[in-house]
Order: sequence, then structure tokens, then C-alpha cells
Amino acid sequence: MSYQRPDVKLIAGVDEVGRGPLIGAVVTAAVILDPAQPILGLTDSKKLTEKKRQLLAEEIKAKALCWALGRAEPAEIDQLNILHATMLAMQRAVAALAIQPQWVLIDGNRCPALAMPASAVVKGDSLVAEISAASILAKVARDQEMADLDQLYPQFGFAAHKGYPTAAHLQAISEHGILPAHRRSFKPVRLIAEQLEASR
Repeated sequence: MSYQRPDVKLIAGVDEVGRGPLIGAVVTAAVILDPAQPILGLTDSKKLTEKKRQLLAEEIKAKALCWALGRAEPAEIDQLNILHATMLAMQRAVAALAIQPQWVLIDGNRCPALAMPASAVVKGDSLVAEISAASILAKVARDQEMADLDQLYPQFGFAAHKGYPTAAHLQAISEHGILPAHRRSFKPVRLIAEQLEASR
């Protein structure tokens, strides 16, 4: 896999975390790295241990020229669908950058509409340092939100499954009901909602 790196100085990398879970926001990050302060060990956040991700996230925040998070909430996901909500969250992350990038590299196969040129890079979180950094910041931020949710609703086990549609999560929804932060448009949640409605 190769990609053509744009010949400009200020490149932002963008990635998202949380397209698959049944609950919570989809979280995106945009990062412009400082070539004078390289960060070792950047790669796809899913390939790193939680501890390593957290250490790298602190280093990215300290050394990057700028970084920002963006998000789309469950109500927006339900209204727009997950793809359009992800694009919106990416637009928000780029718009929140303190320095405007000259080019944006986005993980995946499509780009949101942005004010500057952008290219999609398939497997970008493994190929492009800026996208790796964005994937790490987005994952650490979303995992923290799941840990917070776990404190509020320990019976759901969010710290373990991070909101993904595991058997344990589906069982918890059936037993304890649907939370305000659940994505009601997602099929597993919708089906349980219909079952709960039918059993009333």
C-alpha cells in the first residue's frame, strides 16, 4: 500500500473511532505533527496496548503543532446515519484546529467536504504518521468516555466491551433497557427496543 504524500508543509491527519459501537458519540481527531519533534512508535491505535496508547496520546498532545477532537452525538448518528455523522465529526475536528492545514489526509476511502484539499488513504492509520496520531487521540478520548459511562452504569460493562455489540452488551440492554446514549437507529438496539415495546 502506498500513497502520494502532498508536497506541502502543514498536513493534518484525520481518523475516527466508534463507528461500530451501539452507544456514544463517534469521535474523530485531527493532528498536525511537528517535523522538528518526531514521535516514535506511531501506528494504528488498535495495534497498541492501552498503556502505550495513553503514553503516546500525551506525547502527541505535547509535541504536535496542533490537534483537535471532533464528535457526532448519538442523536446526530440516528438522524444522519453513521457514515454522514462520521464525516460531520471529521469536519468538526479539522475546523477546530488552531492552525489551518494546507492539506488533509483522511483514513479510509472517502473524504468529507473541507475548506482545503484532502485525500483519503486506505489503511492510513498504519501508513501516515499524522493519521496514526489522530487514531490514537480519538481512541483514547472515546475509551475514556466509555470508562465514564461504565462508572454511571456498571451493570452494562462498558469498560470491557467499549460499547461494541458483544453478547454481554446485548444481554445488558435486554435486561436493563436502552440508555439515552444508545444509538436507536442501529439494528441490535432497534430490535431490542421493538421487543421491549411488544412485551409491555
